[in-house]
Amino acid sequence: MALWIRFARHDGTTGFGSIADDAIAVHGGDVFAQPAPTGEVIARDAVRLLAPVIPGKFIGLWNNYRELAARTGAAHPDTPLWFLKAGTSLNDPDGVIAPPAGYAGKVLYEGELGLVIGRRCKDADEDQARAAIFGLTAVNDVTALDLLNADPSFPQWARAKSCDGFGPIGPAIATGLDWSGLRVQVALNGRVRQDYPTADMILPPERIVALLSREVTLEPGDVIACGTSVGALPMRPGMVVEVTIEGIGTLRNVMAG
Repeated sequence: MALWIRFARHDGTTGFGSIADDAIAVHGGDVFAQPAPTGEVIARDAVRLLAPVIPGKFIGLWNNYRELAARTGAAHPDTPLWFLKAGTSLNDPDGVIAPPAGYAGKVLYEGELGLVIGRRCKDADEDQARAAIFGLTAVNDVTALDLLNADPSFPQWARAKSCDGFGPIGPAIATGLDWSGLRVQVALNGRVRQDYPTADMILPPERIVALLSREVTLEPGDVIACGTSVGALPMRPGMVVEVTIEGIGTLRNVMAG
């Protein structure tokens, strides 16, 4: 297993590498195509972590966990119920989550497992889809809840999910990690509010990727957030929200005060 991160040095230059025991082995080339170690090793506290990938497509799923579907009375979907988050929603570990100007409604956290695509994927079967998943990351699919149904004639999923900074990802991409034995935990100011097993997914990752690839070509770097379960709640200004997935790490962000 490896943990891949992106970082910014104090001089503004950026790079990527693998991290272990707070030491970053800097690599060159393409993380998805045989990255080569440069021989440089830097300390974790000497850099600022960035979102570990810049996705061309940032896809989110709705209603993909059995416990939440049972709670809401929603039927189990046969295909992914998906939406797109804008690229400008991307946020870094330790980044600030700020609602849009003039918005005073509820802002929800939604801790989720994220899939990072590592190779081009079109009309894939499930074996090909599994092979196309480069690794796993943590996602906070932040939602401006009052925008979602602001117009009763048209649910505005993309608008509610795409505000600037509403898509924190990270802190790393874990390769070689079995998704089926993980738990997603979300804490607000240290108090755990979400804690659910990824094994409760209705559509597992390889099926999600295979079905999505029938409709959109998936490219290296694309991110798919697999949906959330029970416990998603509003955040208040100044709150610290932490999404933790063992083997990936803790994605920490602060709600703007």
